[in-house]
Amino acid sequence: MTSESSPSSRQTPGSSSPRWGILGPGGIARAFTSDLRTAGLDVAAVGSRRRETAEAFAADFDIPHAHGSYEDLVADPDVDIVYIATPHPMHAANALLALEAGKHVLVEKPFALNATEAAAVRDAAAERGLLAMEAMWTRYLPHMVRIRELVASGALGEIRAVTADHTQRISSDPAHRLNDLALGGGALLDLGIYPVSFAWDILGEPLSIGATARLGDTGADTEVATIMAHESGALSTTLSASRAAGPNTAAIIGTDARIEIARVWYTPTSFRVVSHDGTVLEDFVSDVAGRGMQYQALAASRYLAEGRTDSDVLPIDETVAIMATLDEIRALVGVRYPGEA
Repeated sequence: MTSESSPSSRQTPGSSSPRWGILGPGGIARAFTSDLRTAGLDVAAVGSRRRETAEAFAADFDIPHAHGSYEDLVADPDVDIVYIATPHPMHAANALLALEAGKHVLVEKPFALNATEAAAVRDAAAERGLLAMEAMWTRYLPHMVRIRELVASGALGEIRAVTADHTQRISSDPAHRLNDLALGGGALLDLGIYPVSFAWDILGEPLSIGATARLGDTGADTEVATIMAHESGALSTTLSASRAAGPNTAAIIGTDARIEIARVWYTPTSFRVVSHDGTVLEDFVSDVAGRGMQYQALAASRYLAEGRTDSDVLPIDETVAIMATLDEIRALVGVRYPGEA
């Protein structure tokens, strides 16, 4: 059996679609904004600490308003929701700035530097009746939607294990942001957030966490491995690395069948459902325009149109709890950021 994802990202939303502001026009913001355009969503403004940078970004994407400060961006009356795309040590402060201006926020992963910061953003949004949502775009992709359906249906039998890696060869330069503790450096927060969040998605909160890591010369983690036990008794294992590229695959292993997610598992890709006897029960092939980041934006647009202030795919309380899991892993491997207690 072969199935394909629906090309819903290509549909143009109705007039109730919120107007987006982009805070921090870096590389991830370029990918996100391109996908917003792919989905026909309204991008109203961009803000940078340098007006020239904002103007260049606005010209590239035909954005009406370019602001030379984040304060001006969040004050723009043509902006309804702000995408926070700055480095993660700045996420909480930038999100709070937008919330205080009455704007909803979609905050790049990891949502904050730690659970304390994440909770502060969650609470500020709740106080104002605003949406605060983590941009864990993988959860909204068509293949992940189908995977959750299969797991919920019992097609795999009892889930016994989940495994995933996010491993890349990025940089050994001590000045690179992934190696700079002042910038929240380390493979775990930048890369490991994906497989850790995936384990949470499939198995729920871990009851126990084990972790080991290799630290680079700057004290930032360059490789981190985890093993977690979950309430059902199932185990999850994850590997994140910034100095070596691995397969970037994932699997969900059940007593009756398993799901094998092809590389790169956290992007639009394919998967197979394989019976315990080796029979292929389903082949799923993604058909996604662009990078696929539009699905999270479409979800946020839908929540706002429905008057909702939380995601049913990744609730804000779960985002905070996942940050607490990352905090515990960092404590186990001895990584602490400047200013943390």
